[in-house]
Amino acid sequence: MRVIAGTAGGIRLDVPKSGVRPTMDRVKAAIFSSLGEAVIGARVLDLCAGTGALGIEALSRGAASALFVEENSAAAESIERNLARTKLKGAVRKQDVFAFLHSTHPREPFQIIFADPPYEQTKSGGHFTPLLLQDTHLAGMLEPSGVFVLEKRPTEGMPSLDLWDVTRARRYGATEVLFLHRSSITTGAGAH
Repeated sequence: MRVIAGTAGGIRLDVPKSGVRPTMDRVKAAIFSSLGEAVIGARVLDLCAGTGALGIEALSRGAASALFVEENSAAAESIERNLARTKLKGAVRKQDVFAFLHSTHPREPFQIIFADPPYEQTKSGGHFTPLLLQDTHLAGMLEPSGVFVLEKRPTEGMPSLDLWDVTRARRYGATEVLFLHRSSITTGAGAH
């Protein structure tokens, strides 16, 4: 696995032996092709960051900052090594994603949020995709015009989307990528 483009393009990334499911290069290439110029100067949040591949790709392509949230110790250390290897700067928080969402109040909202959560259940027994999509704290961390990029299993059911509008959904083998924007209800555009 490597950084595809930008200042760190071609640099191989460190991947822990277990505990992560890295985004395939072709999926990553498709995500960043869709994001295009939106990455440049963006404040990025990479949730369930794994190796940090998505946030690091964003930094390599000109993102202003990236915050990586990863609970797995080996993966968090891997992100630190990958940042050093690519000579890119980012902050790593070793924390459960929901604990992070409910305890953090960023000074400025993020313009791009990535989430590639584990396919297995959370410690409390729920599934990551519906829990993330129904989390008002997560929606509140995204700028009204920002984009939330969520990877999920194609067979995984979707909850009712009160907080989000799906603007694009693409399937790549065993991965489905959703591009979501905050719904007009959460951005206040629907309230007059």
